[in-house]
Formats: sequence, C-alpha cells, structure tokens
Amino acid sequence: MENLKNISGDYIKTLAKRARESKVYKPFQSTGLMLAEILDDQRNKAIYMRLSKIYDNQELIGKARDIAERKSIENKGAYFMKMLKDVRKIAHPKLTRKKTVKKFLKQKLGI
Repeated sequence: MENLKNISGDYIKTLAKRARESKVYKPFQSTGLMLAEILDDQRNKAIYMRLSKIYDNQELIGKARDIAERKSIENKGAYFMKMLKDVRKIAHPKLTRKKTVKKFLKQKLGI
C-alpha cells in the first residue's frame, strides 16, 4: 500500500510540473499569447490565437502595441477588437467556409 502512495505522490508532482510548462506548438499560438500579454487580457487568449491564425501577425502586434501605449483606454482588449477592421486578412484556404447545400434542397432543385 505504501508503494501506491509513493506512486500517486510522484504522479501528482509530475502533473504539477507539466502544468507549469508551456504548451505552445505553433507560431500562431505564441502570437496569440503575446497579444493577450500586450493588451493585458489573459481571459481571452484563445480569441487572440484564433485572430493570429486569420490576420497578419505583424500588423496585429503593431496595432496591439499602439493601443497598449495609450493611457486613456480602460479596456484595451475591447478597443483592439473594435480597431481590428483596419488589419489586413490573410488569404488562407483552410479558414474559408464553404456553403453547402443540404441534400433535400439538391433534390428539390434537381441539382
């Protein structure tokens, strides 16, 4: 029974160690984390990762730094989202959604 306690204690320590390590595997993830840090908005880091997948990363970081320097803005994340329309989108085939016609509509229309 003591071996089981030691194993479970070691396992819990291993899990705690894994939780502290970074799990960034792709460049857009690190860009998203950087944006969340610049804008001081850690709650929405998943949104910033998604945006860094769609938009040009250099322009996103530049816009975020510009907004972070302004002292008059209280909610920098919300202001960043509002000003996002000025940033250029990347043409990425995986990120575009295709409109599909449902099967029953195809039959009705004779497609």
